[in-house]
Amino acid sequence: MQDKKNRRRRPRRRRQPKQYEERVVNISRVTKVVKGGRRFRFSALVVIGDKKGNVGFGTGKAQEVPDAIKKAIQDAKNNLVKVPMYGKTIPHQIVGKHSGGEVFLKPAVGGTGVIAGGAVRAVLELAGVEDILSKNLGSNTPINIVRATFDAINRLRTAEQVARTRGMSVEEILH
Repeated sequence: MQDKKNRRRRPRRRRQPKQYEERVVNISRVTKVVKGGRRFRFSALVVIGDKKGNVGFGTGKAQEVPDAIKKAIQDAKNNLVKVPMYGKTIPHQIVGKHSGGEVFLKPAVGGTGVIAGGAVRAVLELAGVEDILSKNLGSNTPINIVRATFDAINRLRTAEQVARTRGMSVEEILH
C-alpha cells in the first residue's frame, strides 16, 4: 500500500492551442475491386489556415475516416502558402485554373463579405480574406476547385512586387 502512495505520477500532457483552423471540404468513399470483392477506403480533402494569410490544403486516404482526415491535415501543413493581402481583400482580380476547375477571384469593397461557394469559401475564409467575390467557372469537383483557388492565390502579386520587377516605384504603379 505504501508503494502506491510514493509512486511518482506522470505529469499530464498539456494540449497546445491549435495553430491552424481545419475544415474538411470533402470526404469520399473510394473502391478498389479485387478478386475477393470490393475494398473500401475513404479519401479526405482538408483545408487549414490561421486566418492571418497562411493557408494550405491536403488529401489523405485510409480505411477509416478519422485516419484519412489526420493524414490530410498533415499533408496540408506541408503545403502552406502565404496569401498576398490588400487590407482585407486580395490585390487584384485573377482566374485560377487546374484541370477542369476554373475559379474567378475579384477584390471587393469593405463590408461585402466572402461571396464564394463550397470549397472556395473554405480556402478564402481560412486564409483570412474578408471581402471578396468569386465564381466557379469550370468543374464542380472539390479537389480541382481547391487546386484552382490555390493556383490563383499563388499567382497574386502585390503592388510592391510588380514595382520591383518593373523597376518603378509603388506610386507610379498605383497611379
